[in-house]
Amino acid sequence: MKTVLITGATRGIGRSIAIELGRCGYKVAVNGRHSGRIGQVVEDIRQAGGTAEGFCANVADPAAVTAMMDEVTGKLGSLEILIHNAGIIKDRKCEFMTDLEWQAVLDVHLNGAFYCIQRAIPHLDRHGGDIVLMTSTAGLAGSVGQVNYSAAKAGLLGMLWTLADELKSRRIRVNGIAPAAVTDMTRPVIQHLTEKYAKCNEPLPAEWNLGEAEDVARFVRLLLNQEDPELTGKVFGVNGQQITRWQKPQPAAIVTCGLEDLFEF
Repeated sequence: MKTVLITGATRGIGRSIAIELGRCGYKVAVNGRHSGRIGQVVEDIRQAGGTAEGFCANVADPAAVTAMMDEVTGKLGSLEILIHNAGIIKDRKCEFMTDLEWQAVLDVHLNGAFYCIQRAIPHLDRHGGDIVLMTSTAGLAGSVGQVNYSAAKAGLLGMLWTLADELKSRRIRVNGIAPAAVTDMTRPVIQHLTEKYAKCNEPLPAEWNLGEAEDVARFVRLLLNQEDPELTGKVFGVNGQQITRWQKPQPAAIVTCGLEDLFEF
């Protein structure tokens, strides 16, 4: 029975993943920052016949992450899978964004991922394992009003591709998911956009017709069930039943030209 640690597992996609994996026989380490919410997810998993323990820790605090990793392996015996799902948003156009809003988002999404991965590697190294990072189309294509979030999620892609190569010889796979789902985080945005487009008598753009968190959870389960050691360094978009494979950026054209021709190709 494998142990999976899911950061930010008390709501939305993280909670759905925890419930799904708990139902399928994983030992689930439920991370969050609110003990009451953690306890409820743990109880839901246990009532369904699964095994779960709760771990209250701020992933942006390296000391707290270190203590959490020791506690997870102490209580559950091992750690084979890390899913870094924890995240916050503090949206604002760049010129109006405060330093605190910038730093807070990077601290949770990007620094939190680094702290969790670095401290999980010694445990994953014993038997091999999986690291799954929740990125976003904001990191892949940008998102107006979310320069902090987009930068953090783009940073996760660089981390993913680097670590997929770095850890492959140690039988640790690293993959990413760019989920599109209705959650507490996306619901206010959808509501705002729905009202905005309604005032213009226009339909909501198709990209905002989102799937459910449970769709993402089922995909995570299927991904973890794959045994192919070459399945690493991949990024999958998940929106309901629609799955997108994002490609690692490649040069579109390589030319030799003078400076005066530099922007013509």
